Amino acid sequence: MWENNSESTTVMKKISFLEKDISLRKNLVQKAEDVEVLFEFLNENQVEEEEVKKELDTFSNLLREFELKLILNGDNDSNDAIITIHPGAGGTESQDWAEMLYRMYSMWAESKGFKFNVIDFQNGDEAGLKDCTVEISGDYAYGLLQAEIGIHRLVRISPFDSNSRRHTSFASVSVSPAVNEDIDIEINQKDLRVDTFRSSGAGGQHVNKTDSAIRITHIPSGIVTQCQTQRSQHKNKEQALKVLKSKLFQLEMEKQLLNKKELEGEKKDIGWGSQIRSYVFHPYNMIKDHRTKHEVGNIKSVMDGNIDDFIYSYLLDKMEKNK
Repeated sequence: MWENNSESTTVMKKISFLEKDISLRKNLVQKAEDVEVLFEFLNENQVEEEEVKKELDTFSNLLREFELKLILNGDNDSNDAIITIHPGAGGTESQDWAEMLYRMYSMWAESKGFKFNVIDFQNGDEAGLKDCTVEISGDYAYGLLQAEIGIHRLVRISPFDSNSRRHTSFASVSVSPAVNEDIDIEINQKDLRVDTFRSSGAGGQHVNKTDSAIRITHIPSGIVTQCQTQRSQHKNKEQALKVLKSKLFQLEMEKQLLNKKELEGEKKDIGWGSQIRSYVFHPYNMIKDHRTKHEVGNIKSVMDGNIDDFIYSYLLDKMEKNK
């Protein structure tokens, strides 16, 4: 442990996960006993119904958290997540929609107490963003955010249309597990093309005046990653390589999944056409997940990062299908 710092970090992280699981189980048992006692007191008119309801809500939240832990038992579910958001065709309208999703995930991460680290952010021509990559670090970040992989569709009256017409926009969200010491991804340096360029994003005067931004192209797969948020070229390259490894690992997992589905006689489209959720702002307010049929009418709440119900519904549905 003392001689291998990376191994000790991995072991300590596993210990932390186990300690949290043990604590959750103990709290769940204790709350179940508390609720049982409160119901007895309620029957004897010794406590108010509101007090029992409050304790029952706490127990329900713990039970839901415990259920999620049971579902998120994949090899990489506990990893941090790397998210890439890319607007579809449609210019400024789609680029604005992509930035709305970026804001939604940043607020979701904040509500969870997760770390939100911007690796790359390319501003749109007039508004929004052309492309962005962020890392979200927290317990089971990848396992939870798998629910967001796919195409997100927006229907609204465009603020960029002088005639106030209704527009439909699309943005793709891809999520891959952040690689750690347990995941060994070998990359042949001969397969990489590394380009440097001047940063166009935020980062201060130093970043914008030097060719510190890095773009890495993995020639065999065609995957391109870049980073321009760090001040040094070395740190940008390190971050871009981390994202590349993450995407190559995700690509390999998707190939294995595709092979499995083909053996089972099923087909799975892992492309631009796999629309997962619609966000309708006009002529009515509704957000609907097309995989689980879960619907929410409060669009402001969802766009402010309250997407846990969609994630929970997706994970439950996935568990049922894998039985």
